[in-house]
Amino acid sequence: MDAALRRLEMVRNDFDVVLVHLPDVWAPASRSRNFDAHDALKGLGAKYNIPTQVINDRAFTFQHKASLAWRLAIALYVKASGTPWKLAPLKGIPADTAYIGLAYALRGDQREAHYVTCCSQVFDMDGGGMQFVAFEARDPVEDIGEARRNPFLSRDDMRSVLARSLRLYQGRNGGNLPKRLVIHKTTAFRSEEIDGAFDALAGVPEIECIEVGTASCWRGVWLISSDRADVLSKPANYPVPRGTMVIRSGNSALVWVAGNAPEVSTNGDYYQGKKSIPKPIQLTRHAGKGPLEIIAHEALALTKMDWNNDALYDPVPVSIRYSQRLARTIANVPDLPGNVYPYRLFM
Repeated sequence: MDAALRRLEMVRNDFDVVLVHLPDVWAPASRSRNFDAHDALKGLGAKYNIPTQVINDRAFTFQHKASLAWRLAIALYVKASGTPWKLAPLKGIPADTAYIGLAYALRGDQREAHYVTCCSQVFDMDGGGMQFVAFEARDPVEDIGEARRNPFLSRDDMRSVLARSLRLYQGRNGGNLPKRLVIHKTTAFRSEEIDGAFDALAGVPEIECIEVGTASCWRGVWLISSDRADVLSKPANYPVPRGTMVIRSGNSALVWVAGNAPEVSTNGDYYQGKKSIPKPIQLTRHAGKGPLEIIAHEALALTKMDWNNDALYDPVPVSIRYSQRLARTIANVPDLPGNVYPYRLFM
């Protein structure tokens, strides 16, 4: 595979994207506990700056041809350096706002792991800069069990990865710093991580460190007016509306990014998935200030920014979805250098 990509690199100006078919009969050899051919292919493609589109047998038998054509068209357009859509201006949010998603993964045999691999996905409100930093933390992991439960970076490592991310943003924006920078991750920010973030981002006027919790035990039922005089309300036939927010404390809120979205339906109600009671994400602010409604509005908007998904929304903000996907990939590709890569190489 490496030799084939080297040959393709020699004629790189003659194509935009390489399509690779992995037949289902290859599954026993292409995916195992310690190997994933998809991730390995993406890692090799990234080394040679070659975007790849992997298809399986389902691409030839999928009944909904229009949906298949749409998904493939969007994927190929993005991988050929296109920008399919971007965020609309968000009220109350500075135009020069940047978003970073952090995800950590232990690389290699976890019984002998010494370093945490960190992905830092950086992009702006225009949808630009969909790039990430593959960062190999320098400080050793002392407690593997704790690293699995609540992975975190030291102050020095957090300073290093965010400083590198900031330089990436400046390189795309004429050397200018963002007016506001929002950092998302799925686990709590430790004090040393917050200190490292403020060390690296001293020139940024506003910094938000937001934990995006996805394992909330909360559920909600939407109540509507009852048609009986002796009963004031009754449960609706559809879930809590998408975008509903419940403030839990001065720094925490529940946000239903999945829920009823009647605006997109001609029949009045629409729930993506059509089953189960949706659970909210829990946003916890560990650093920053301002109304919680703003960070909730951003999280809701970012669930619609996945360029690799034709659904109405994702269950988590794209800053989380992309960084998790990239962390998994680079953890499975031991020889992938710790460089800056466009996200399109890993779609």
